[in-house]
Amino acid sequence: MKFRNSYHPFALITIIFWALSYVLTRLSLQHFSAFSLGVLRYIVASATLLVVALINKMPLPKKKDLPWFILAGTLGFFIYVIAFNIGTSYVSASTSSILIAASPIITALIANRLYKEKLAVFQWVAILIEFAGVLILTLINGIFSVNSGISWLILAAISFSFYNLLQRRLTRTYSALQVSSFSMFFGTLMLLIFFPASIGEIKAAPPIQFSYIIILGVFSSALAFLSWAKAFEKADKASSVSNYMFLTPFLTTLLGFALIKETPDKATIIGGSIILCGILLFNFGPKLFKRFIR
Repeated sequence: MKFRNSYHPFALITIIFWALSYVLTRLSLQHFSAFSLGVLRYIVASATLLVVALINKMPLPKKKDLPWFILAGTLGFFIYVIAFNIGTSYVSASTSSILIAASPIITALIANRLYKEKLAVFQWVAILIEFAGVLILTLINGIFSVNSGISWLILAAISFSFYNLLQRRLTRTYSALQVSSFSMFFGTLMLLIFFPASIGEIKAAPPIQFSYIIILGVFSSALAFLSWAKAFEKADKASSVSNYMFLTPFLTTLLGFALIKETPDKATIIGGSIILCGILLFNFGPKLFKRFIR
């Protein structure tokens, strides 16, 4: 399968949008609380996908599958957002990055147990290399802090890992648009409990903050999760797609430099290079090896 017709471009598009979301979230949290930002972001995202769904006359899911969509919304949006926001209020950014970067590992382990997805030895080695890159990227200039917030971040990582596996299951029956839309709709409905508290913040928000929320909702949420579901639709293994999440810390740093002038340091260059090597090994290991020995 050619690169452009595979899951790779869809996974990359999602990771770029998610990396952008870290930078814009940093700017948005200067005015909005974490919970208000979460619900406003997904209201915009759900509205965007609703328009797309109506234009495409997207059919409703079967009644028997509604529990799966509700579970996907609960895991991928409601629980993840709450756990991540609470966790990051207790621990350093370095610790948060490391724990959330564990999602691909957790996804691979669970997929191995539930779906009998087997990874080659070189792919397990690649996962270890990628995680080592994340450690270097986040810890060379930081300190790993340990406190009660870690349990919340572990919950966030586990929750999103199960969401990834549900994407694999649902995209075998439904289109990427259906899976991402209905999962997000149910998740947004749950997040609406935070909306009343955000009204005062909305009234006092400067215009630039609304542009951040629109970009976060349309690109980093609606289009990103649609592309993510499309990647699972095309991939044979859930772990192949989730593996791209290791790129997020590296791309976030690069976008931070491009957009808000946060200069990359030695840790970023070294850690990012290691992560990229791991990504290449995981996805193209045998092909690279054959070319190398020629």
